[in-house]
Amino acid sequence: MKKLIAIALVAFLGLSSAMAQQIDLRRKISVSGNAETEVTPDIIYIGISLKEYLNGKKKVEITELEKQLYAAVQKAGIAKENLTVSNLSSWNDNTSKKKNPDFLASKQYRLKVNDLNKFNAILDELDAKGIANTNIENYSYSKIESLKKDLKIKALLAAKEKATYMVEALNGKLGAAIEIQDGGDNIIQPVYRNFMVQSAMAETSADTAPEIDFKKIKLNFTVNVVFEIK
Repeated sequence: MKKLIAIALVAFLGLSSAMAQQIDLRRKISVSGNAETEVTPDIIYIGISLKEYLNGKKKVEITELEKQLYAAVQKAGIAKENLTVSNLSSWNDNTSKKKNPDFLASKQYRLKVNDLNKFNAILDELDAKGIANTNIENYSYSKIESLKKDLKIKALLAAKEKATYMVEALNGKLGAAIEIQDGGDNIIQPVYRNFMVQSAMAETSADTAPEIDFKKIKLNFTVNVVFEIK
């Protein structure tokens, strides 16, 4: 019996010692650091919809409008592989008095550009009556991953700077980082309004390019750090 009690006592003391070793008695300070910047999107995907229309009795066909588009893209210095077809449709010309109205085709394209000013130049080369609508589908920044890394390092250094002056204000000295937590990515994408060229407007404003809001992507990163106080 005495032997069992002795074994239990040794086990209890060993467990207590292990628990004591797990308790972190170091003095610590927990701070957060932040870094942010804004960049102009340099990868922009634009949707372009062309449509056939009747110019009097003559139909302006989609092939003619498409040739204009490809020529305008080439003239703007954009690689032809950056222009792809995304959809194709057709409809009856219900306004025609013919017994067998023509089908009018519509074709949608996706254009990749790095400068919206080039898109304005492309629109200037197109038949405005043949443009159903255009819209910005997606956008990004080509060096965003590298930028994320730089900003998180800046956020980490900002946390260290904050912890340093707070600790030194109490006559202490900042030690090493004990714990680092990534606060996650906060990327605020700009909201572009859709811009459209209506055929009804083309007769009065054929030479006027649509106004395009040119906004920036905002990146904001936070890092939470726990430092030891010496």
